[in-house]
Amino acid sequence: MSKADSRKPIVVLVRPQLGENIGKAARAMLNFGLTELRMVSPRDGWPNPDAGPAAAGADIVLEQAQVFESTAEAVADCAHVYATTVRKRGVTKPVYTPEEASREMAGAEGRSAILFGPERSGLETEDVALARAILTVPINPEFGSLNLAQAVILCAYEWSKHEDLVQPTQEDLLPPAPQDELEGLIAHLEGMLEPKGYFLPEPRADATRRTLRGVLTKPGWNHLEVRTLRGVLSSLQRGPKRS
Repeated sequence: MSKADSRKPIVVLVRPQLGENIGKAARAMLNFGLTELRMVSPRDGWPNPDAGPAAAGADIVLEQAQVFESTAEAVADCAHVYATTVRKRGVTKPVYTPEEASREMAGAEGRSAILFGPERSGLETEDVALARAILTVPINPEFGSLNLAQAVILCAYEWSKHEDLVQPTQEDLLPPAPQDELEGLIAHLEGMLEPKGYFLPEPRADATRRTLRGVLTKPGWNHLEVRTLRGVLSSLQRGPKRS
């Protein structure tokens, strides 16, 4: 394992119940660059045929997943263990947000792991006791239920801020068109509207022209867009094409 990979936190699913949820968690992990998945006694065994389709292509995470009999075994090689829970369950430990925990993990020596509990009940007290800290998020106290993949993606996203992930390619934006090109567009349109009586009555003509100018200047057209609009106007100006 490379040094870069050893910095990444391990996702540990403790007694996960549904293969579909395992697959969705794997998908959430890979979205943000995490690949090491460990499971503790999955209810329906492993491999689970429902995990693959739900992973939507995150097969590498599922193929490399390890299964352990106990939570203690799953985190035995980890120096920093965080238990995700909305309740302290009587255990006095430091409490971190995903952002705070990710920052700490990024600068820590030794491996880190994040524990996620079963979908129905969450982590047991014995699981939380293995952790050095509790990881939780501010959440609606009247509805504090996150599904497994949601919980994983919150933590994975915060970790990704410490990674050099490639951002989605953005379309190069062209600069706004020069003023003379915009004036040409306005003049072109006004020239087509004038013979149609658009600026009548005469006392309202200046106000109508200002309003039209405001509509055309607001979008910040680039030169290609101005050329396209001029082409549209020229086509309309020519009238129907004869066959």
